[in-house]
Amino acid sequence: ETKVHLGTATKVLLHLSWFCSLLAGLGLYMAQSGSWRFCHVALCTIKRDLMCLFVILKVRWSMYHNLRNKCTIPALFAQMVKLHPDKPALIYEATGEVWTFMELQGRCHAVAHWALGQGWTEGDVVALFLESHPVMVPLWLGLAMVGVEAAFINQNLRLDSLLHCVRVSGARAVVFGTELTEAVSQVSSSLQANMILFSIGQPQNEKEKLGSLQVHSLDPLLACSPKTPPNYTLRKEFNDKLFYIYTSGTTGMPKAAVVVHSRYYRITAFGFHSFGLRHDDVIYNCLPLYHSAGTVMGVGQCLLFGLTVVIRRKFSASRFWDDCAKHKCTVIQYIGEICRYLLAQPVRPSEGQHQVRVAIGNGLRPSVWGEFVQRFRIQKIGEFYGATECNCSLINIDGKIGACGFNSRILPSFYPIRLVRVKEESGELLRDAQGLCIPSLPGELGMLVGRINHTDPLRRFDGYVDKDSTNQKIAHNVFKIGDSAYVSGDVMVMDEYGYIYFKDRSGDTFRWRGENVSTTEVEGILSGLLGHTAVAVYGVSVPGVEGKAGMAAVAHTEGSFDLDAFLFAVTKALPSYARPVFLRLMPAVDTTATFKITKTRLQREGYKPQQSKEKIYFLDGRVGRYEAVTDQLYNAIIEGKVCL
Repeated sequence: ETKVHLGTATKVLLHLSWFCSLLAGLGLYMAQSGSWRFCHVALCTIKRDLMCLFVILKVRWSMYHNLRNKCTIPALFAQMVKLHPDKPALIYEATGEVWTFMELQGRCHAVAHWALGQGWTEGDVVALFLESHPVMVPLWLGLAMVGVEAAFINQNLRLDSLLHCVRVSGARAVVFGTELTEAVSQVSSSLQANMILFSIGQPQNEKEKLGSLQVHSLDPLLACSPKTPPNYTLRKEFNDKLFYIYTSGTTGMPKAAVVVHSRYYRITAFGFHSFGLRHDDVIYNCLPLYHSAGTVMGVGQCLLFGLTVVIRRKFSASRFWDDCAKHKCTVIQYIGEICRYLLAQPVRPSEGQHQVRVAIGNGLRPSVWGEFVQRFRIQKIGEFYGATECNCSLINIDGKIGACGFNSRILPSFYPIRLVRVKEESGELLRDAQGLCIPSLPGELGMLVGRINHTDPLRRFDGYVDKDSTNQKIAHNVFKIGDSAYVSGDVMVMDEYGYIYFKDRSGDTFRWRGENVSTTEVEGILSGLLGHTAVAVYGVSVPGVEGKAGMAAVAHTEGSFDLDAFLFAVTKALPSYARPVFLRLMPAVDTTATFKITKTRLQREGYKPQQSKEKIYFLDGRVGRYEAVTDQLYNAIIEGKVCL
């Protein structure tokens, strides 16, 4: 017992030394620099930095404890069940169905027994292909109880993309919702012959032919499966694989990112401690459960911290606040364009009757941030940055409008992330004479990178199933000779206080008239001018012209579009080089299921006249107005007969 106390004391002192190092580093830097400006920055940011330091120490300590005790997510969930077995864990908004923690655990046990009965062993993979429903949780968590790994497949994928995701996961079976039977039937003949298919949902025949494969109804199998813990000892530990989540695939086929138990815990714990969540909170989760925001940041709060999660099958802007008021939600999740969709809705009574205190997510545009907070009376915005697989997550811990996070200016090396300079066109990392990456100065655009340390759960990069994809995200000799770092692919900028602002995905920023144009910034401005309409901005090539001309695709379905008024507003709001040279009016802008705007198709089609329900316009600088792009005008532009 004495040894245990001494060991604990040693660890506490070790963590306290970080705090002392921070203060010592601050004093040393100020003494050496003699910079009053630095003193001002330090005084303005030390509270923020200490808040984050406290969170990091708290998460790091708990992760060390879990690593030492070889904990897993199922084991940590079992601790929550013991604390409050009868508390509501999951609520399904569509039916009002409520599962307590004990009931959820029983369903997990049933899945675990079923998996063992199939003869699956640790390391086997089962693909899950169904719409958001509470049943997703016991499926992957029950599989994890016996070491089987789930692969979450986007419910919107079809044909080649769907086949690709099943194949790269190495899945031995696919569990699909009956609502997606048609999608599965389209690819069933291309699945491997020994693939086992299970359907879940509305009752079907126990065995149904789907091409050359048989489909087994999973519901009756789980209904007769024991709800007691399986007689099985899990060999996996805290840093072992839990499941796979796919990237959105906006620039190619989706990649299966590896999520280990420690990563699941880290994401969830940082969300809980950074944004002031409480154990009695109720979270409204309308995000897809095949995505990390929905199944890790959202559902993870239930499994690891005992919160109640309300699951909605699909986001509805018109029902959002009604649902929140009905279920007395205190926390909401957002991603991508959700906040703009909500602002575009007419005012309704429920938006003033809810109890929501905190909104957690990423992708809240600076152009709508203030209006969203004011209109819906949100006390705290928990904006963060972090891809499923990345090791350089950022948190906006103090609600700085527009920022996705920060890095300390007092002790910048404390959290080993950095913005580094890149070539404008290729995105290639720039290096100094020693071969090291060149840090971006405050105000300069840079690529976000994070140092990799596989012995530290906070600094791991577990990559993807595909090793080539993993290697493409790793750079060497970044901070110092011989190191490795994860390259995010995201271009950001840091101000003098260390706040970091997202600018664009690498390759989205384009150059026109000798100036860099941030598509994200222009999208936010144009969307605001058009009453929060969906807008996609991208660069298009024009033969014989250097750089790329800006083009904006605008979702427009009703009434006439006042081109003159639009141009007048754009002229006032944007510099000449950032104004859209081409304008495309279309019924809807392409987005992923997580509300990220996709531009691959739009860029490919460019400004060539499209179908009759869409209109493309060209900004004729000579006459100062937008002209419809006809086949004749298009050919003239291609042949260089029109001056841009």
